[in-house]
Amino acid sequence: MGNHTPYRIMISGGGTGGHIYPALAIANAWMEKHPETEILFVGAEGKMEMQKVPEAGYRIEGLKVAGLQRSLSLSNLSFPFKLLASLNKSKELLKTFKPNAVVGVGGYASGPLLYASQGKGIPTMIQEQNSYAGLTNKILAKKAKKICVAYPGMEKFFPTDKIQYTGNPVRKDILQLDGKKEKAFRHFGLEEDKKVLLVLGGSLGARTINQAVLADMEGLEKEGYQVLWQSGKFYFSEMSEKVKASGLKHIHVLEFIREMDLAYAAADVVVSRAGALSVSELSLVGKPVVFIPSPNVAEDHQTKNAMAFVQADAAVLLKDSEAVGKLKSTVNQLMADANKVRSLSENIKKLAKPKAAEEIVKVLESIIQ
Repeated sequence: MGNHTPYRIMISGGGTGGHIYPALAIANAWMEKHPETEILFVGAEGKMEMQKVPEAGYRIEGLKVAGLQRSLSLSNLSFPFKLLASLNKSKELLKTFKPNAVVGVGGYASGPLLYASQGKGIPTMIQEQNSYAGLTNKILAKKAKKICVAYPGMEKFFPTDKIQYTGNPVRKDILQLDGKKEKAFRHFGLEEDKKVLLVLGGSLGARTINQAVLADMEGLEKEGYQVLWQSGKFYFSEMSEKVKASGLKHIHVLEFIREMDLAYAAADVVVSRAGALSVSELSLVGKPVVFIPSPNVAEDHQTKNAMAFVQADAAVLLKDSEAVGKLKSTVNQLMADANKVRSLSENIKKLAKPKAAEEIVKVLESIIQ
């Protein structure tokens, strides 16, 4: 990619951490290689990207776009107007920013911007994180130049000649956990002689996982474990009040864990949903994992994500419907079996794709050429 004026790249999408963090990982990997580039993010107004992207040092513009509710809802009446406003703003942004390429990572906001970009003949690339493609990405794939995927077998959703099997990009700090355990114990106020159970339900929280920890937290503390528990935004005040009232000393409930590298470094066992980003991060971390897939997602793709790991003897599956009441016994079984812990750790690492962000950058370069 010889002499040129600095690149201008637009990255759109968001709504959840599962879309935002891959987008930031792509941006960071691109800037490492092309530091003169100007990057503009486009998100949905009121969604978490409007906060997370500026925190990471990038500029973002918001669209009024929102998703269609599956149930009959009054908010669906405003959907066409929001979509039209978002398309118009997308066209304005393209006109003033003049990007060399546009990247869509899924979520509401990627639809209008990629659609408008494709209409103007600007090269577009899609990054699909899940084993089951989202509706927006399936529609936009027809005119996208390339589609970066994290799972094999995505030909059932996308044109084969456009697919690049790159894996999901993750935050760089997760790749370097060695020597961080002491710092992690200090940071979270943990005791070094007790095993650590790390519980993750995503940035907003997972009701079943939170209920399962609540039901078993006394037993977990009695077993001698300490729990580092990301309850999520929706559940934090309720969960922290219940922990406070219980008088338990080793159940540490947090709304959101920003220092994920330290949380992973401290953990002996991880309990997590099986969203695309979680699965990709955990394969790099290489700790034994109990996946509790969310049943409330399109085509049950979290169970499909988790099963790919269970079949490779790389994780344990606990059904959402059985989590409350079975969490402690599942964790106990794992903590007590050193051979199982070792084999899970070794096998999950074999499924990792640590160079995903760099691979995606190469694909993006190819569509600009």
